[in-house]
Amino acid sequence: MHEYMAFRADEESEDGRRRAFEYLITRHLDPKTRPASEAKLHELIDQFGPVVEAYPSWHPLVSSYEFDPDEGPPQPRTTPGHENGYQGLDHTIYLRQAFITCPYGGAKRVIEAVDNLKEHPRFSITAEQIDEPLYMPNATPVLVKCKWFRPMERDGTIPKSLAVPLMLEQEVPGWRKSKVAETWETMSSYILGLPRGSRSSLFVNQETGQALKSIYTTLIYTGMYGPIYVG
Repeated sequence: MHEYMAFRADEESEDGRRRAFEYLITRHLDPKTRPASEAKLHELIDQFGPVVEAYPSWHPLVSSYEFDPDEGPPQPRTTPGHENGYQGLDHTIYLRQAFITCPYGGAKRVIEAVDNLKEHPRFSITAEQIDEPLYMPNATPVLVKCKWFRPMERDGTIPKSLAVPLMLEQEVPGWRKSKVAETWETMSSYILGLPRGSRSSLFVNQETGQALKSIYTTLIYTGMYGPIYVG
């Protein structure tokens, strides 16, 4: 729905914060510990946010899993789960550079799975238990975060020096098995993440989003994926 309306990042960010608090600060939490939980959630959103709905398919938090290069990557993943290498996730809120998950079974499965994700020279992904209770008193909150080895843009978005090569790493291998090319209109949610506008999102600004669009469009018009599919 964001494609056909003006994209207002500030409004989307505030709406996401509200949703995160409604979901993770529940009435089941002990009133005595609730202020600490609220303060911690504010801190995490301020540091790793804003809250988002889905990641770009090239984002490290959903793309750091192994696949056969001869087969190319599987169906693009925009949320973390067992399909892209995670275990034990439950009751999860997504942030731009991290996610918070609150399983009942403890933190061990989550942390061990993150430790087994493939390494990359431009970022690292780590997991740690959150001490303050979130979601339910008997859940175990875990923070899974992406640390970049290059600086972000001044507005906190991911620069094109990272977004473009990561998008290429994700998209180019698919040419080996592809029979048709998907248009930008079909792929923009996968490449920009959600929420988004036509050329920007909470992950990338207008300049980076336009670069992603231009390069993706150039790729499909080479014919490397096959004829362009419209439908």
